Amino acid sequence: MFISAIPLDLAESPSGGAKIRSMAAPTDAELLQLAEQVGACLRAVGLSVVTVESCTGGWIAKALTDVAGSSNWFETGVVTYANATKQQLVGVSEHTLEEHGAVSAATVEAMACGALKLWPRATLAVAVSGVAGPDGGTEDKPVGMVWFGFADARRGATGHVDTELQQFHGDRRAVRASAVAYALHGLQARI
Repeated sequence: MFISAIPLDLAESPSGGAKIRSMAAPTDAELLQLAEQVGACLRAVGLSVVTVESCTGGWIAKALTDVAGSSNWFETGVVTYANATKQQLVGVSEHTLEEHGAVSAATVEAMACGALKLWPRATLAVAVSGVAGPDGGTEDKPVGMVWFGFADARRGATGHVDTELQQFHGDRRAVRASAVAYALHGLQARI
C-alpha cells in the first residue's frame, strides 16, 4: 500500500547522477501525515522499523514516534552524527569511512545492515547520511546530497539493502525535511 500526501517531483540531474528534488520542503503537518501512513502500513502487515540517522539527526524517528501507537511497529532510532559513533553504535568499519566517506552508499548500507543485526526484531531499517548545509559541501559532495539505505530483513539474514542518492535544494531545514519525507516514502514503498 502506497499513499502519498507529499508530491515527489524528481528529475534526473544533468550528469545522470543523483535525482534532483524540485518540490518545496514538506511541513511538519505533512511529515506527520506521511508518518501516520507508514505506521498504518507497518501495523497492517505486522512489520517493524529501526532508523539510523546522521544528517536528519533523529527527525525520521521523531516523525514516526509522533504517531500514536508507534511502539507497536517502531523498534528504535539511533543518531550517528559523528564517524566514531557510526563505528561504535552500528558497526560501520573504519575502512568504509576512510575509503568512501560518511556520505556514501557504502556507509548507509553498513549503517542499515548494522541496525538490523543489532535489533533483529526489526524488519526494515532506514539509514541516512548527507550534507545538510549550509557549510560542509564539496564539489563531489555538495550541500543537499543525501544517501539513503533501505534494508529489508525479509530479503536475507542481514537484510538486502537498496541505496539511493538524492540531491535536495534549499536551506538546512529544507534539506533535512525533504530527506525525512524521502525516507518515509522509501519505507512505505518497501512495506
